Amino acid sequence: MRLPVSLLLALVAFARPLAGLQLPEEAAPPPAAEEEAPAEAPAAEEVGSAPLIPELNVYLPEGELDIRLNRLVKKVFAEGQVKYNFVDGDIAAFLRYRYYGYARTYQLSVFDEVEFADIEDFSNDFDRVRGILLLTEWPHSFHHRTFLLTELDRISSNKEEFVFDTGRTNLFLRLGYQIGTPHDERSNAIVGENRARVERLFTAFRRIGPGDAGLTGALTWGTDLVVGDFDYLKLEYSGLKRFELPRGAFLFGRLHGGTFLAKAEEREIDPEGPLPETGRFLIPREEFFRLDGRDNLKGLDERLRGTEELHTTWEVVYPWFVDEAHEALRLQWQNWYWVLYGGLGTIGLERDVFTDLDTYVYDVGVGFESSFRLRDYEFFLSGLVAQAFNAEGGVQLRLALKSYH
Repeated sequence: MRLPVSLLLALVAFARPLAGLQLPEEAAPPPAAEEEAPAEAPAAEEVGSAPLIPELNVYLPEGELDIRLNRLVKKVFAEGQVKYNFVDGDIAAFLRYRYYGYARTYQLSVFDEVEFADIEDFSNDFDRVRGILLLTEWPHSFHHRTFLLTELDRISSNKEEFVFDTGRTNLFLRLGYQIGTPHDERSNAIVGENRARVERLFTAFRRIGPGDAGLTGALTWGTDLVVGDFDYLKLEYSGLKRFELPRGAFLFGRLHGGTFLAKAEEREIDPEGPLPETGRFLIPREEFFRLDGRDNLKGLDERLRGTEELHTTWEVVYPWFVDEAHEALRLQWQNWYWVLYGGLGTIGLERDVFTDLDTYVYDVGVGFESSFRLRDYEFFLSGLVAQAFNAEGGVQLRLALKSYH
């Protein structure tokens, strides 16, 4: 699969020397949190002569590679991103332009995403989504923000399970509000762009918000007006909370839930047939909730989708060493945390799954989160071994490598 020529040319344009890259806050614990001043528009930066160092994320065993190149020119932040799965051949390309105004921030994005069948299926079936979006953010203070997203997606596929989506357009509006850290990718995906987020195994940001807590909520309206073909109203929310423990350890909890307040039914689906039961509704595949994955129940291997979802995850994080220098495997290890993980959740097509205890899946695991230096480069490395119960699948091993500079 080859990228569109225009996207390749745009990515090449980023591959020049630059300075002043925007960097997220990372895993090393910062000093005690203090109230910060409201966010201001970044100062204009001039392009320097420093060599380009792309932001890199690698996910194993999924075999996914995520590369981002960016630059800031005056008040416009431009970014190119390519995601490639070298196991299944899935590929996605994104171009973003973000303008920092005095009272609000605008982001215009275009993308093209193609996913293929699993490699063990020996199939050339695919589904493709091309789209454009405009995201507007109103920062009221450092910890309080309002979002408005307008997105248009064009869907095509030759997979039998996606036959009801192909040739259709998903036009939707999303209104969201966020309290807490502006850097948590899972929370940002609820109120903004959700396809290109960095999927971290654990909660990498130690400073969450007022009272060591955060809250995010969004209402999404998919409309069949104008060029739209779907009809739904979705509510999604997430809460974060950190609790301090003795000896520098801490407990981090996350609650995520969602429901469709309105969902138009288009057809009857045989639950025992080959087509997914989610095809009953005028809802595109991307908008259904999921219970598996790095952002949800990490030990779950079974693909579960639905319109009603609730889950919680908990991480006990214990520091082995912090801000030190340990030489091993020709690397300089700077931080290392041990993590005990547990999760519980349910998903379905009707709201009675919330009260039916037999539908709940739970998983447990043990992992680590570390940072190390290799010559002039620094990386985060996370790993987890987890097992889900009351569901199909066995022990899951997940690794994540992220560069930072």
